[in-house]
Amino acid sequence: MKTPNQLESSRREFLRRAYTTATIAGLGTTGAGFATAEENKVRGVLGSDPFTLGVTSGDPLPDSVVLWTRLVPEPLEGDGGMPDRQVPVQWRIATDEEMNNVVGEGDAIAHPEYAHSIHVDVKGLDPNTEYYYQFKVGPHYSPVGRTKTAPAEGAAVEEFRFAFTSCQNYPRGYYTAHRHLAEEDLDLAIHLGDYIYEGGAQGSLGRGHEPPREIESLDDYRIRHAQYKTDPDLQAAHAAFPWIVTWDDHELDNNWADEISQDDDPVEEFLKRRADAFQAYFEHQPLRPSRMPDGPDMPLYRRFTFGELAEFNVLDTRQYRDDQVDSSEEAKDPERTILGDEQEEWLIEGLANSTTRWNVLANQVPVAATDENPNPDVQDFGGGDKWDGYRADRQTLLEVMSQDADLNPVVVTGDVHRNYVYDLKADFSDPDSETVGTEYVGTSISSFGDGSGMTQYGPSAGEPWQRFFNVDRGYVRCTITQERWQTDYRVVSTVEEPTASVRTLASFATDAGNPGAKLVSERPEQEPVEITEIQANAPGRDGENLNGEYVKLRNGGDAAIDCSGFILSFEGGRAQNYVFGDFTLGAGETVTVRNGSGEDTQSTLYTGFTGAVLNNSNPDTVLVANDEKIVLDEKSYPPS
Repeated sequence: MKTPNQLESSRREFLRRAYTTATIAGLGTTGAGFATAEENKVRGVLGSDPFTLGVTSGDPLPDSVVLWTRLVPEPLEGDGGMPDRQVPVQWRIATDEEMNNVVGEGDAIAHPEYAHSIHVDVKGLDPNTEYYYQFKVGPHYSPVGRTKTAPAEGAAVEEFRFAFTSCQNYPRGYYTAHRHLAEEDLDLAIHLGDYIYEGGAQGSLGRGHEPPREIESLDDYRIRHAQYKTDPDLQAAHAAFPWIVTWDDHELDNNWADEISQDDDPVEEFLKRRADAFQAYFEHQPLRPSRMPDGPDMPLYRRFTFGELAEFNVLDTRQYRDDQVDSSEEAKDPERTILGDEQEEWLIEGLANSTTRWNVLANQVPVAATDENPNPDVQDFGGGDKWDGYRADRQTLLEVMSQDADLNPVVVTGDVHRNYVYDLKADFSDPDSETVGTEYVGTSISSFGDGSGMTQYGPSAGEPWQRFFNVDRGYVRCTITQERWQTDYRVVSTVEEPTASVRTLASFATDAGNPGAKLVSERPEQEPVEITEIQANAPGRDGENLNGEYVKLRNGGDAAIDCSGFILSFEGGRAQNYVFGDFTLGAGETVTVRNGSGEDTQSTLYTGFTGAVLNNSNPDTVLVANDEKIVLDEKSYPPS
């Protein structure tokens, strides 16, 4: 379906070709004349630095990578402060950060029709090689970015390191997680969606959205993308390594599905808005010219192979999905799809023909099921915008995973602003069914603001396949080898300050040939703290019933233990998590922690739940449960 802003075919193809596809071989110094022949012209056009959004690279192949920038002296203006004319831009790529050993350079044209963005698909590069790149326009030089090509197809790869992120609501927090991410030693970074948010929220940190309203037009989306990219921490992460990006819903509109707006906008109006959002997204991401949108359509799902070690299937679970539904009965409709027929066939065929050790799905919303009914005797996966709402597509995927013991499927997911680890079951209605894959869900960069520190190891009542849960902010780092996949959950101390520390909260591993996740512990041994008693309706100091619980903690070691930040959580659900106050448990000391008033009060505890798990949200300790008591043990987690 054509929309009013859709380009005519011939003009679109001209612009597609105008985005530079450069081959290193024979380039020599083709851009050398630009400085003398054109610099004076450009100097008159650009009075200030046009590289305010930094640089990035993306979609690495063994012989090619995309280099990106956009000329925008005024990021918060619709035209970026640029004239309505084409502007020539020099680019160069080298093997050293000082840009001395230049292996290729050339000229690209920044077109006003595409917001003077540049997408250079540099070809003829060596596989598995680190490069550096830079742009120049007139007297202005961009920052230097680092990138890396993929290993050759079928090449032996000992180790591959990447990280994934999602959900970076600009007003809700600083991007300190991106600053720490930029300091990691990685081959690749992946953004799984909600790169921008479309609403007009202003927050309380002085990082209010521009324009200060819900965005709908092409200029609106351009300004919002530019505002996000002015963040120096995000720029640092983008310049540090190549990125693979995909979208979720907020790049356009909350919970959109195919042609359907959740505000019930007329289809023609929504498709116009969708075309504008897609164009602005393309203009601000390191995507190949072949991904350029065609009006309201944009071919975003794609595949990347890294030697014989790993293949990444990058999904688009928004553009082809049926609308969200609320009930399990509706979600069970076998005709419902989250991928669309063409993408599903592409994914199944790719997994069936893969020859790599690991097969990755870069995915927006959780695949693992979530039981919405608190009654343990009633299972209800509900609907919604997760794979729960598209039961047939999920079952097809799980069946594909179960058919090949050498597939080693791992799903990496964003969207929900929480950290999770899940074992993917062949049949989620039967928790005892075979584990066929692993899902690692990453938290937000800043969305929802600071988390509470709630952390749970092991299953919850509604999700027996869950292995981990946490509500901090940060990113997820993964290290892949032939025999093992390790996932490190990296969390920041706060997003409400422009600086924050980062730490690895938990690490989980999946062994090749053995789907599912297990906790990795690298902490030193420590004497346990026993919870010797948990009792409902504990008497208060005055003998009255407090209608609560008390917990007795005993330090069996010979050194004091700081218990500040401990959390008491219950099998009854994640809502029953309560943080203790600050206190230290001395060597050999026993304390009673209970509700009610008095100096011994550390927390409010609720009754009616069993299987309590006490864990520490900040220091490197975890209190875990077994059948008889709760023991702080650095090497354990809740038994299966």
